[in-house]
Amino acid sequence: MEYGTLQRDLLRFLREGCYGIIFRDPKENADLLRHIGKVRLPLPLLDILGYFRLRDLYTYRHSLMVFALSALLSRDLLGDDGLDAFLRATAGPMHDFGKICVTLQVLQKTTPLLRSERALLEHHTVAGNALLSYYLKDPKTVAAKVAMEHHERRDGSGYPLGIRLSNRLVEILVACDVYDALISPRPYRRVVYDNRTALEELTALVEQGRIEYEIVRALVARNRKDKPRVQDCAVSIEKRGKPPEGNMYGIILDDVPSPSAD
Repeated sequence: MEYGTLQRDLLRFLREGCYGIIFRDPKENADLLRHIGKVRLPLPLLDILGYFRLRDLYTYRHSLMVFALSALLSRDLLGDDGLDAFLRATAGPMHDFGKICVTLQVLQKTTPLLRSERALLEHHTVAGNALLSYYLKDPKTVAAKVAMEHHERRDGSGYPLGIRLSNRLVEILVACDVYDALISPRPYRRVVYDNRTALEELTALVEQGRIEYEIVRALVARNRKDKPRVQDCAVSIEKRGKPPEGNMYGIILDDVPSPSAD
């Protein structure tokens, strides 16, 4: 948190939009930041964060917010020991570091991706695993596992390996990754999901067996103004929200074959 403007940027992001409700307790935020501040990263990884801050602000903001929200839910679900375990295991806002290997043209594209571009984008999971294994000097570290598996799902429907998630800390980050992606600006979507619709999308993923229910319930509880305990929070299965129009996510176009040379 002492590197560059990391702490100042994170505090600003915590006050924006839905996060102003989730992180509305100043004392709790200060304590959370104290725990997060214990994380130490190799300089090359911090430099990658700095690159995203200058070149791709969405990835920078997304990395910080998914990390902070995952830390908060780890404490809600697993207590202080769970928070400490999460911070030790993930070692910082690094789940999307592999996007350093994806061109800005693809990361910031506002029109549907070609299949080749989608393949390049999905490669960020493998690239992140390799980068973190190298810089953290441990290919078995959970941080590298998170980078590889944060697009996997409980039912095996994710990528890149199509495996079933089995690590609770990874699953917490997976849910937070989906949530922030929905409520945040994206190049391929003109309008963000409203908070209710985003939570309903997560609830639908629970019903499909793709994300764990208790994690989504913890997120819903954090969005309630009265902040109920996770075990006391009731999650409605009613779907009243409407996804924003003009969403290009999931639309993949075939590459146009190059004319064969005669």
